Amino acid sequence: MANENRVVDRILNFVKQSYMGVFAVFVIIFMIIPCPKVLVDIMMILNLSVCIIVLLRVITIPRAADFESFPRIILFQTMFGLGLNIASTRLILTGEMVRRGGKFVMPGQSNMVQAFARIVTGNDVVIGFIIFIILIIVQVVVITKGATRISEVSARFTLDAMQPKLLDVDNRLNSGAISDEEAQELKAQIRREIDFYSTMDGASKFVSGNVKAGIVITVVNLLGGFIIGMIKKEMDFNSALDSYSRLTIGDGLLSQLPSMMISFATGILVTGTKTDDNLAQQVINDFSGDGRIYEILGAVLIILGIALGLNTPSLLIMLVLFGAAFIYVGFRMSKNNTVKEAKKLELAKKEAEGSQVAAVKQQDYPLLDQLSIELGFALIPLVDKEKGAELTGRIANIRMEAANDMGLIVPNIHIQDNMTLEPNEYVFKIHGIEAGRASIKLGYYMAINTSGMSLEEIQGERTIEPTFGLPAVWVNEEKRQEAEEAGYTICDPSTVMATHITELIRSNADIILGSEEVKKMMDKAAERYPVLVKEVLENAKMSYGQIERILKNLLAERVSIRGIETILSAISDYAAVSKDIWFLTQKVREALGLQIAKQYADRNNKLHVMLLSQKLTEMIERRAFYPKDGSKPMAALDPVEGRLWKNCISAALTRFQNMVPIIVCEPEIRQLVHSLCEIDLPGVVVLSTNELYNAGKKVQLEVIGEIAEENEGNQ
Repeated sequence: MANENRVVDRILNFVKQSYMGVFAVFVIIFMIIPCPKVLVDIMMILNLSVCIIVLLRVITIPRAADFESFPRIILFQTMFGLGLNIASTRLILTGEMVRRGGKFVMPGQSNMVQAFARIVTGNDVVIGFIIFIILIIVQVVVITKGATRISEVSARFTLDAMQPKLLDVDNRLNSGAISDEEAQELKAQIRREIDFYSTMDGASKFVSGNVKAGIVITVVNLLGGFIIGMIKKEMDFNSALDSYSRLTIGDGLLSQLPSMMISFATGILVTGTKTDDNLAQQVINDFSGDGRIYEILGAVLIILGIALGLNTPSLLIMLVLFGAAFIYVGFRMSKNNTVKEAKKLELAKKEAEGSQVAAVKQQDYPLLDQLSIELGFALIPLVDKEKGAELTGRIANIRMEAANDMGLIVPNIHIQDNMTLEPNEYVFKIHGIEAGRASIKLGYYMAINTSGMSLEEIQGERTIEPTFGLPAVWVNEEKRQEAEEAGYTICDPSTVMATHITELIRSNADIILGSEEVKKMMDKAAERYPVLVKEVLENAKMSYGQIERILKNLLAERVSIRGIETILSAISDYAAVSKDIWFLTQKVREALGLQIAKQYADRNNKLHVMLLSQKLTEMIERRAFYPKDGSKPMAALDPVEGRLWKNCISAALTRFQNMVPIIVCEPEIRQLVHSLCEIDLPGVVVLSTNELYNAGKKVQLEVIGEIAEENEGNQ
């Protein structure tokens, strides 16, 4: 029994995965191989049914892009319909004509074709042919042509609107109006709409081509049948014309009716609005707004009935009844709308009262933005959607770059204007506290003398590059090329601002990282490393707060926390030894030794360092102070030792030319040495011997000297 169930499951899975491929092959074969009339009838019924389903589906969906498979369905239906048309044409031209009751009949012809021929032609084939021609004209001139044109326009306008829509999503994300997940969903929806309307532009050509092919096949049916009937089957002119005309009309109607439905569905789909209501709901909303319209219509119908129906009682009664019905509908609609308006006013009043209470509460407990940028009024164009909203796109890139480089989840950055600032000034704040400010000039370029080798002076407004404090000049477009040729680096205002904000985020990453960001990181880590996260939180008994402090310590020295697996593994290994945050931080740094060493190595993987002498090491060890509250350890040097340290370190730093100054010391005092350097010498990097040992041979160590007292003789 189990084996039988598995076989059935395999068959069902095969059908689910392969039915479209089988159908595509069947359609191609269907055009070539002769088919019996029973199979042709079945396929015609299926074709008509599918087109009705598609039409009903189009009417019920709210958004066109929700019907993603529609363009490919058009292609399949077109090919299937053409295959059916060819199969029925073969039956018409090859079928045997038999005379019954003075008329020729074709017993081998499709019953569907004959039934549709009888419905349209009746007793007069000429009237049927005229009706058929009118249907063709309506299909070609009105429905298909209109749907094709609308598809082209929709595709063009949707594509033109793509970039502004994406920028608007970025702006809403950066302002905190939506979350990252909501932004991704909105962007995916925009891209789906673009893809849909782009493919619909091409798919509509299949619809128009199908109609034209149907017309050609109809003409071939008529002429070919007429010739075959008179020459091969020896029919007289009237009999051949009557018989083959009827069959041609029936076959043509069966091919054009599904095509008309698909064309109609295409027109409905591409003319739809981008609301969440389906067509039925939209019609109800649009036609139920004002009952007075129906009251006026009812009065007009009654007046027309009196004016036109005095001599025709039936017309009078009909118009008066319709008029009365419309007046009643309008009266009920106006009454319902009055009740709805009263409810809306009452609800709006309650919401206003509630918003006032909420506003008071918010004033009592104001919440600061985690990150914010305040702009002077001259910089407002940077966030103006009509002018490209250049800053919002830059901020999205800044947040992504911080995540990739530092492993830091940067919160939404709220952008707002501040009329108290200078017109060209901006301020970057963290938790409402200013972290940096600078001025930029829109319409100009900042020429920066990055190498210091450009001797030629460029005319312009002198300034200081805000990120690294380099001398710079604001130049206009005319001076830009001259500055480039003189060796200056040219940056546009938004790039200057983005670079400055990126550096502010890097240098304040430990402040930016909060409990919410740590929780998100741990949740993501739990999805990929569930056992490791459980080991840290449950077995090692580490809290989110303790993990946050370790991560903050790493970010304070610009160590990326992206390698969360390595970080958690080190915490898990050493938490049993000690829960001291600074001890665990050092062990995590040692685990990240290769990453840290690579961060400061040159292109040849060489690390240029200076070693700390044994005497200075012992001096710092003696003066080590570890606060009982767990705050940062430090070396409490006395004034004499402090001057000695400053003299030694200042002399040593002169050895680093165009290189990052790196000091290597014992792991036990690494944090103490760093605390001595971070105030007066913030650019100095302090590494431990264990960190370099764990980096292995992938980084070559080049010792350029030793930090020691002059009398030690090792400068």
